Amino acid sequence: MAFIDYYQILGVDKKASADDIKKAYRKLARKHHPDMNPNDKEANIKFQQINEANEVLSDPEKRKKYDAYGEHWQHADQFEQSRQQGGNPYAGQGYEGFGGQGFEGNFSEGQFSDFFESLFGNRGGGGGGRQRKFRGQDYNAELHVGLREAYTTHQHTLNVNGKQVRITVPAGIANGQVIKLKGHGAPGGNGGPNGDLYITFVIAEDPAFKRVDNDLYMNVETDLYTAMLGGDLTVDTLSGKVKLKVKPETQNGTKVRLKGKGFPVYKQDGAFGDLIISYSVLLPTNLTEEQKELFRKLAQSSH
Repeated sequence: MAFIDYYQILGVDKKASADDIKKAYRKLARKHHPDMNPNDKEANIKFQQINEANEVLSDPEKRKKYDAYGEHWQHADQFEQSRQQGGNPYAGQGYEGFGGQGFEGNFSEGQFSDFFESLFGNRGGGGGGRQRKFRGQDYNAELHVGLREAYTTHQHTLNVNGKQVRITVPAGIANGQVIKLKGHGAPGGNGGPNGDLYITFVIAEDPAFKRVDNDLYMNVETDLYTAMLGGDLTVDTLSGKVKLKVKPETQNGTKVRLKGKGFPVYKQDGAFGDLIISYSVLLPTNLTEEQKELFRKLAQSSH
């Protein structure tokens, strides 16, 4: 995979503050978000790169390693360990900076690769040395789905660094939940294992339902007459239509719980939360004089 300059991706200077990086990320994420660019593969790839760059540069420790080692930043600890165990094998060879001052990251891509190959293993030319294997970099991605999508198990295709990854999203996935796809990250070095892909799910809010854990909440409107006298109401739930029996003299804000009509429990077949319904009683408007007179009589009788 070609090296990605994270600073260039976010359009910031290497001396940019944490706040500068946050502002640049938010601006670019909005611009290239998949919801704003439907069916635009280039924007999707750009969005993934923006997230990857932010994931590294917004973390002080990761950024420090990236500034020092560039594309090889994930091997920083291994380099330091090797340096401490073997001293500075490059003294007198133009690499004195590695002795105690740390790597400044001023090498070209070719020099970088040559350096790390010679540091961590024989390049295959006769020393009989054993090359050290390196695990590939992990990738991070966001997957935006609607609440109704998350209600059912479904297929979804992600575009990660130009490659399409097809996954099955289990019913009941939660907002902010992270799942790992083993081996779908960057290729390893010297025959080492691939990195992993971490997918963070972002569940959009729904206009009709509010989700709290595995329970769902919704408001159902009823007219004053049904609330006072009782009657039947039909409501749409995520699992289909349900008929409700409204009790006489139902007050505004009254709640009823429908067992098992909530959200599916993640990876527990047949298990569901509850649906909690709140009644909103609508007062009549545009009354005729006759109707007003009836309400007056009702008010007098109640006193």
